[in-house]
Amino acid sequence: MTRSDLPPRASSLMVLGTASHVGKSLLTAAFCRLLAEAGHRVAPFKAQNMALNSFVTLEGGEIGRAQVAQAEASGIAPHVDMNPILLKPMGGVSQVIVEGHPIGVMSAREYYAEKATLWPRVTAAYDRLASRYERVVLEGAGSPVEINLTEHDLTNLKMAHHADAAVILVADIERGGVFAQIIGTWELLEPRDRARVVGFIINKFRGDVTLLDSGLAFVRERTGVPVLGVLPYRPDLQIDQEDSLGIDETATFDDEALGPGDLDVAVARLPGMSNFTDFWPLSRIPGVRVRYVERGVNFGRPDLFVLPGTKTTVRDLDWLRQVGLADRIIASRAEPDGPQILGICGGFQMLGRWIEDPLGIESSQKQVEGLGLLDTVTRFAESKTRQLVSGRVIGMDLPILGYEIHMGETERGDSTLPWFSLIRHRNQAAILDGAIDQAGRVSGTYVHGIFDSAPFAEQFINQLRARRGFAPLATPEWQSHRDFLAGRYAKLAEFLRAHLDLAPIWAALAEPSARSAD
Repeated sequence: MTRSDLPPRASSLMVLGTASHVGKSLLTAAFCRLLAEAGHRVAPFKAQNMALNSFVTLEGGEIGRAQVAQAEASGIAPHVDMNPILLKPMGGVSQVIVEGHPIGVMSAREYYAEKATLWPRVTAAYDRLASRYERVVLEGAGSPVEINLTEHDLTNLKMAHHADAAVILVADIERGGVFAQIIGTWELLEPRDRARVVGFIINKFRGDVTLLDSGLAFVRERTGVPVLGVLPYRPDLQIDQEDSLGIDETATFDDEALGPGDLDVAVARLPGMSNFTDFWPLSRIPGVRVRYVERGVNFGRPDLFVLPGTKTTVRDLDWLRQVGLADRIIASRAEPDGPQILGICGGFQMLGRWIEDPLGIESSQKQVEGLGLLDTVTRFAESKTRQLVSGRVIGMDLPILGYEIHMGETERGDSTLPWFSLIRHRNQAAILDGAIDQAGRVSGTYVHGIFDSAPFAEQFINQLRARRGFAPLATPEWQSHRDFLAGRYAKLAEFLRAHLDLAPIWAALAEPSARSAD
């Protein structure tokens, strides 16, 4: 089949960065929304993602959470083609997920050895998207000019050539040396790669932008490429992120930081923590402070203590004991005014009596003692559960909507009750999920995203408030997390319109063939 025989290709834009965590994911979502508002059918794409923050699509595939947010910004449902390779780090190795399904656990060298077979699957996923949408916005990974990694690149410049993409390069001024970031990256680009760059963006600026004028002029003179704009630092425009670099590092307890009627929510910052965005909706609730703790001495006196999801349950359970958090969690359960304790996914598994691993899925230990706060036993298996779910809290008229991503199954003992009654969307199977102790103080679930549901979050938080003698929050103060994000995507598009010269981007997208000089 020749190129002329293929379906029409989308005009594509690629967001590359001078380093990791400079704002590529956010700006990709913003450009997706901008193009959607301009009337284009647009989709996001990231060839390879390394993240523990993942999501399950309707067809049961697992992809990075950032691509889900970008799909939402585009006004479309997420699909595995938007992120054909997802790497989930596991301490020196990674679980490799291709087209939504795990294919094994590999070291970096083992993974690189597979690139020849993986590259056709990456390009096929992109080509399917490009045949269905008018525009595709691609996100790069890290820096495109890491010399030691260039030959293994599946995500940055190699993908830009396949997609015939116009490129914008983003630099983060908060890191310092922003002009060195831009010029250094430019100097390391090959001439054919420079030809794709239509402009630079400086991100996260605070202060008087005119102080940058001489530097912006130098960049234009040195490269012949304009700085399209300087984006102010706007933490209020954050979206779901792909790794825990984005969480607030507040690991100490301070009574004075809590106002009258405020709730303190402490989350264990596990080394392998995954899906930390489960707790972002809580941080938006009036009167709730969410902090992350790494030591038993930082436990404080929380109203809610959370063990989050993790890709390495056994390793992180050992870590809890080493840093003194396990002892504090167990002791707090015996205190009459101690916190509610919640475990999600891997955190749920830790709360039980035992974790059994007969096949060595996570470690060489066949059986590991849990924290013993729930009468449950978890057994790891080779298969992985990936499902969208919906249902109700048992005994209450509270809707639940979320997703499961976990290895292993958990059995409840006689003294523990199930928490949720759910339907798995892909196969319509009815299940009883989670566990809650007889006193209602300790609970666990496999469902990620439970606090995205405003009715459930409202009831959960008001129960915590009642324990402290606080009045319930008024219903008008609540907004579903999805509605909140929808408004934020619209603000992101306006943010770009207000601060960037978009003309070079529109011109490049209108004439993709002008870049095809490879």
